[in-house]
Amino acid sequence: MVQYILLFLLGLVLLIKGGDWFVDGSVGIARRFHLSEILIGATIVAIGTTLPEVMVSSISAIQGESDISYGNAIGSIICNTALISAITIAIRPGKINRKSLRLPVIFFFSSAILYCATAYFAGEFTRPLGIGLLAIFVVYMILSVFAAKKDPIPTLPEEGADKPSEPQEKQENDDPKKKKLDLIKEIVFLVLGAACIAVGAKLLVDNGIGISNELGVPQKVIALIFVALGTSLPELVTAITALAKGHSALSLGNIIGANLVNIVLVSGLSITLKPFAVPAETVVNGMNTSLIVDIPLMLVVMLILTVPTLIRGKLARWQGILLLSLYTAFCVFQFVI
Repeated sequence: MVQYILLFLLGLVLLIKGGDWFVDGSVGIARRFHLSEILIGATIVAIGTTLPEVMVSSISAIQGESDISYGNAIGSIICNTALISAITIAIRPGKINRKSLRLPVIFFFSSAILYCATAYFAGEFTRPLGIGLLAIFVVYMILSVFAAKKDPIPTLPEEGADKPSEPQEKQENDDPKKKKLDLIKEIVFLVLGAACIAVGAKLLVDNGIGISNELGVPQKVIALIFVALGTSLPELVTAITALAKGHSALSLGNIIGANLVNIVLVSGLSITLKPFAVPAETVVNGMNTSLIVDIPLMLVVMLILTVPTLIRGKLARWQGILLLSLYTAFCVFQFVI
């Protein structure tokens, strides 16, 4: 049991550090093209911070552990929205650019409708669904790139940083040797980060299963709470760091973008690799909790986060409090049933 826990924690460390390195490299490259901050959050950073979920769900699917694959994807969306975004809203509610949020929000709910319809009417996640979700992911990325090229803004210096003088800034930008070294450094971060994520994901899945078996707890519960929370730590770190530096747009863009990637890439890839039935490990009054709790809650928390924000153009503290309350109730429910 102790060995399982230690290796599970080691997997988490590798996932978090790998995600951090991957994001550093990818954002560094993206900023060379002067992409807008919220689009970096909704695409590059979102994919980077979601790589742990991608690897965990893919490995779980290949190994036939569908409950972990499902629980990780759905649990991560719930955790991102009802825990991470709730914390960031409670710390610093504020105004948001509604126009920049429309694309990821529209794509998320369109994908969620397809996902939910298949779950409720077919009772299983089929390969055509997986392929359809992956196709939506490709379309979203293409549209995001076009949007970024259409509305580029220069990268702003971080708060507290000394702004370089124009001659110094121009000299640094024009130094080909420095630019080449920076590019090599960013590529190394990308590769090393991806490797750590792959190894960490394998450790997390294998030892998460071991812990589940030792405690006699359903694998879906382990995935919905602990695996999802662990793989969502990069989003938490990114969100808090962005808020601390005054980049609230990057924080919210990352969370919504990560949720979209969870449903179209994480779920899409794992379902395509190995289709599976809707988990029915836990039942209340003869009803599958996946259908009456997990999936509905995923939709409800996203509605609470996005609808008032799009209508009013700002985040309110009551959203954070309500989301945190729902997440607490969700965690308690999973262990009580």
